[in-house]
Amino acid sequence: MNSYGRLFRLNIYGESHGADIGVIVDGCPAGLPLSAEDFEADLARRNPTQAGTTARKEDDLPRITSGLYQGKTTGSPLHISFANRDLQSDVYEKIKDTPRPGHADFVARKKFGGYADIRGGGHFSGRLTVGLVAAGVIAKKIIHPVHISARLLEAGGQEDVEAAVERAISSGDSIGGLVECRADNVPAGLGEPFFDAVEARLSHLLFSIPAIRGIEFGAGFQAAKMTGSEHNDDILDTEGKTATNHAGGINGGISNGNPLVFRAAVKPTSSISLKQKTIEFTTGKPVELQVSGRHDSCIALRTPVIFEAAAAVVLADFLLLEQFIPRIWKS
Repeated sequence: MNSYGRLFRLNIYGESHGADIGVIVDGCPAGLPLSAEDFEADLARRNPTQAGTTARKEDDLPRITSGLYQGKTTGSPLHISFANRDLQSDVYEKIKDTPRPGHADFVARKKFGGYADIRGGGHFSGRLTVGLVAAGVIAKKIIHPVHISARLLEAGGQEDVEAAVERAISSGDSIGGLVECRADNVPAGLGEPFFDAVEARLSHLLFSIPAIRGIEFGAGFQAAKMTGSEHNDDILDTEGKTATNHAGGINGGISNGNPLVFRAAVKPTSSISLKQKTIEFTTGKPVELQVSGRHDSCIALRTPVIFEAAAAVVLADFLLLEQFIPRIWKS
């Protein structure tokens, strides 16, 4: 439900306009140096600072209330919370009976019988990814020297991201984006065939991020247009280094020692200024809906660090399972 992982395990909690949100991280080895300052850089990358992102501003100062003693992890669960302060909840009361197209309003009503918190999307909100980013900060420290980086390749189908975002803002509409993530120094041998393949575990967590609509590894969907001789990666040495990386660093569900590379499609933000058609729950009649409030014109702008966090969490879990994690942080 709201948890993920086997040895390195997360539990995400909270709602967009609730008192706070956060994450409980279980399985972090003891002795890892950790402080609130370690979270600043990645949390700042997730925050809405660019044109085309929401006007909602949260400090996102992490409060670590368990699992830490004298600056080192204790081996018990880490509890990290973030307060929600910059709230404008009244606008959601006005639309509680008119589900927003593209949002989870309709399915939440059907599944939870009207008891779900609708403010800001409630538990379905991308706001909850702050907990995932926090877990990713810890995971990145655990998996060192594995290095993960992600970047936005395009927005609205264009490489000129700034121009595409400006057009979306001026039209009152929204656009999606394509993000690429790369993990270097991943050792060979992580993962299992079939159900616990590296792609399977990564895709599970990546599709848990709101707004993700597609994932591809290596050559991805282009592989369908290639021949075997084109797609196969020639092996160059006994360490498994390959001339190309169409496999994206994975063969048979197992990491092969080459960079792990995947791309993900982020859909356009569902809340837009343009009028849309929906129904009214109380009458069952069709109505026109114009969504107000503060929303991103391109949510993809804020997602690269979230993809990095997801990849780090998955790799931390795999590395702990395979006992690859050295106790290098031990004094």
